[in-house]
Amino acid sequence: MSEENIQLIAKKIVESGKGILAADESTNTIKKRFDSINVDSNEETRSFYRDTLFSTPDISKYISGVILFEETFFQKNSSNESLKEKLENINCYPGIKIDQGLETINKDSIETYTKGIESLDDRLKPYSKNGAKFTKWRAVINIGKNMPSKACVEKNSSLLAEYALISQNNKLVPIVEPEVIMDGEHGIDECYDITVKTLTQVFSSLEEKNVDLKGMLLKPNMIVPGNQSSEKLDIKKIAKQTLKCLIKTVPKEVPGVVFLSGGLSSVDATTILNEINKLNSAPWNLSFSYGRALQEDALKAWAGKNENKNRVQDIFLHRAKMNSLACHGKWDASLENE
Repeated sequence: MSEENIQLIAKKIVESGKGILAADESTNTIKKRFDSINVDSNEETRSFYRDTLFSTPDISKYISGVILFEETFFQKNSSNESLKEKLENINCYPGIKIDQGLETINKDSIETYTKGIESLDDRLKPYSKNGAKFTKWRAVINIGKNMPSKACVEKNSSLLAEYALISQNNKLVPIVEPEVIMDGEHGIDECYDITVKTLTQVFSSLEEKNVDLKGMLLKPNMIVPGNQSSEKLDIKKIAKQTLKCLIKTVPKEVPGVVFLSGGLSSVDATTILNEINKLNSAPWNLSFSYGRALQEDALKAWAGKNENKNRVQDIFLHRAKMNSLACHGKWDASLENE
């Protein structure tokens, strides 16, 4: 792939209804996914499954980039083909999850910060040298009694900004992911308030560090009630509150917002993305960076049986196409029967 600057890459990732496949599950996380379909998680099964997704015909019509886990970035399939190069060959940008997981801020709280900043610059070098185009770093913000604390939001925002600057210094587009997670009994209004506070602090920290806002992407949560809340999902309200939150907090220089699915079902994640784009009043491209919401149906169809490969690819391509249509506000529930 040709040499391009980070501003151009960031714009291309979110252009014309394209989004990102998050295939960056850690070894522990993908084991949980495989356990759910009674498949042993080992290097061979992980390679086959991810290679199946990356080899899906026509996938680059809808997917512009794939976030890879460190194992996958340098992995080869059973035919000795590099998985990363397979993506490059279809003009799909390879990216890398670069954070090192979560650590509790103190022993008396479940609040966390994200590890890995001290070694980040050194760890980025081999990925940058070997063709990575973007990076991802996730911070987690909990809603609950006395949460999030000011210290938690400030610490995670500062780390996200430092990560973004180090990535850009290595000619990589940072995907900044401050996730206000769905876990809890909170309602949609509380999610809105906390997300506004979080994003305000994140962009304050990014600007303090002189991060190039035109050369980054934001990966936020949608404004949804907690998964233990008595509130039902109100798609129109979620879309309206999500866009309102972004307009209040995200500078127009940012080229795109790629939503995380955060525990939403595949169809709910598509429906909400579509409803947000139907409002059609955002200064940025609004797209997706989904993991489970792109993969879950395909993973179940695979069930560890290699002979299911074509069916897996059909289901994955369908899900990617549905989300591409949602980026234009042109998805409709009737299309799910295709």
